[in-house]
Parts: sequence; C-alpha cells; structure tokens
Amino acid sequence: MEKHLILSAFLALMTFAPICAQSEGGLLVGLEAEKKINSQFGLGVEADFRTRNDFKTFDRWTVGVNADYKLSKRLKVDAGYNFLNTNFREKITEGSSKTKWRPSYWGPRHRFHVSVSGDYKVWRNLRVSLRERWQYTYRPEKSVDRWKIDENLQTKSLDSDYVRDSKGKHQLRSRLQVEWDQKRALLTPYASVEFYHSMAIEKVRYTVGTDVRINKQHSMGLFYRFQDMRNVDDDDYAPDMHYLGVGYKFKF
Repeated sequence: MEKHLILSAFLALMTFAPICAQSEGGLLVGLEAEKKINSQFGLGVEADFRTRNDFKTFDRWTVGVNADYKLSKRLKVDAGYNFLNTNFREKITEGSSKTKWRPSYWGPRHRFHVSVSGDYKVWRNLRVSLRERWQYTYRPEKSVDRWKIDENLQTKSLDSDYVRDSKGKHQLRSRLQVEWDQKRALLTPYASVEFYHSMAIEKVRYTVGTDVRINKQHSMGLFYRFQDMRNVDDDDYAPDMHYLGVGYKFKF
C-alpha cells in the first residue's frame, strides 16, 4: 500500500510534464557539505557542473555558500550566494541581407537567494513540502566576439567593439515536493515540480529521484529532471532539457 501510494504521487506530478521534440540531454553533478551549528542553525557549501547538447558540451559550473535557520518544527528559512561561470549559447540574428553571429562564450554571473520552506507529514512516512524562493541573478557586462556576415557580398567582419550589456533579473521559484521519508531507510524517493516566475511562468522543472543513505554522514542522490522552457526572451534562450543527475552530500 505504501509503495503504491508514493508511486501514484510520482505519476501524478510527472503527468504534467509535456513531451517536447526540440530538446537536449544533459548531466548534472553536484557536491555538498553541511555543518549543523546547533539544532536550529546550519551552514553549507556546494559546487556543481552540468552539460548540454546531449552531454557533449559543458554548460556551466557553480560554487556557493548558504545558511539556514529552523523557525519551528515545520518551518525553515535560508539564504545564500552562488557564483556561476556559464557557457552562454551562440546567438544568430538574421536580417534581410546581413546576419549577426555571436559565438558561444564563457562569462560570470552572481546569484543571491532567500527562501522559506515548510513541510508536513500527511500520512505515516509521506511528507509534502512547499518552498518559496526569491532569487536575483546579475550578469556583468562583457566584451565578446560578434561577426557581421553579408550574404550578398559573401563577406564576414569582426565587430571588435561589441559589448554585451550587464543584466539583472529577479525571479520567484515555487516548488512543491512529495517524498517517502522513512527513518533510517536506505532510499528516500521523491518527486517535485517547480515554477519559475518573472511577470509570467518562464520555466517549469519536473524532477523524480531518490536520496541514498550511506551512513549518518554520507549520502548520495540520483534523479531525472525535465526542464520545460516557457516565456523566455531571445536573450536567455535555451531549449527544453532532459537532465540525469547525481550528487554527493557530507554532513559534519
């Protein structure tokens, strides 16, 4: 009965994930360390990298720090900062006779976030949680290569003065998750759906996976994620993504 219930919850969430023909595959690998200062306050560091283009291209790597504080048995707040080094995709702007081509390039971004999350055990080991996260991402301006291609004359020239402007973006991330949280169990399976808002829903993430308990200090995570891109402007274009993920966590 218990296994059937959690499986039904997984399927109910994943039913909402649309199937998109124009999508890519990628790998996401994460490392995390957590230190509990006391029963309420904790600190953590994390790092990850991910790929795109059906696992062939490095997409980005990040490092970050965070802190969390438990307000009550079911309510927690946290805040953190992440440095992201991103491989921005190429961009092609076509005109009537001239085309502008900006090759892919590596560039930094800075991200800050504040979250509040609550969870409730609805039945035996079935836990439901809701997290609301505000995040702000800043991309500094950067001089990058951009080529001007004249289709009629069949010529190509480098726009050496091109600078990609700085950009800041606020987003609200709302995540609903269900998990089978059995004390000292080897596996903790879960499923979640997360919405990214900025004037409109821009991205939806559907994730199903499990945490694997090795011992009291060490654990691993395995998951599959479908990332459905919605109302994203041309400057932030990315296709729908299928991610396979693996992570490792150490608790001091």
